[in-house]
Amino acid sequence: MTNSSSGETVLDRVLRILAAFDAQRRQVTVAELSRLTDIPLATTYRLVGQLAEEDILTRYPDGSIGLGMRLWELAARSSPAVSLRTAAMPFLDDVQSIFRQHTQLSVLDAHELLVVERLSSRRSVVNQATVATRMPVHTVSMGLVQLAFQPQHVIDEYFEHYPEAKQISYPATGSMTNTLAKIRQDGYAMLDGMLDDGTTGAAVPVFDKPTGRNRIAIAAISVVIPDDFEPRSAVIPVLMAASRGLTRALHPVADPR
Repeated sequence: MTNSSSGETVLDRVLRILAAFDAQRRQVTVAELSRLTDIPLATTYRLVGQLAEEDILTRYPDGSIGLGMRLWELAARSSPAVSLRTAAMPFLDDVQSIFRQHTQLSVLDAHELLVVERLSSRRSVVNQATVATRMPVHTVSMGLVQLAFQPQHVIDEYFEHYPEAKQISYPATGSMTNTLAKIRQDGYAMLDGMLDDGTTGAAVPVFDKPTGRNRIAIAAISVVIPDDFEPRSAVIPVLMAASRGLTRALHPVADPR
């Protein structure tokens, strides 16, 4: 696509427009979109009009703009997250039916945690993570448990991207380096009050293969529970059973016969 006078391509600007929408900002005016994306107003009007014609964006009766259904349609056809979510749902359902708290499936993507699915109930405690939410890996147990089971060069790259993460001290484990080492040793992460007081995040990795050395986490299953959760001791065994089941479902072992 041709460059603008600023050197940006049309694709650069389209991606900025799409990225301006999130869970807290589902609808905006074209003027707001221009300000948020730092794209000239006339150009924003033109791009919005073209995207709306393709249902990539939607025009609402009050004149505001939101994401269109075609984005969901395209993602639902072929996104790797769709097949992962489909395979994971029976195991997430089992975990959620036992604890009746937020049960989540997440992956690492571009140095961030991306929530793929979340099951909840009326009894669920407060939780900031929602489907399609992105979060810094070091702020949540489901991010740390995946980072801990990555090759060392991936961990080093994360620290380069988030140098402040090296300065964090976790209440029970100390530095982030020590925390990752303990997670690798234990096989899970269980950390109190990472984002919200009175809650605990527990997470286990889903691996790229059922057995063997040097396994890599490709996802995480997690729950968010109150600190005084009565069946707390059962959380990790249940999560680990779900993780093993999902890992086998994603990577079935061939019958040796």
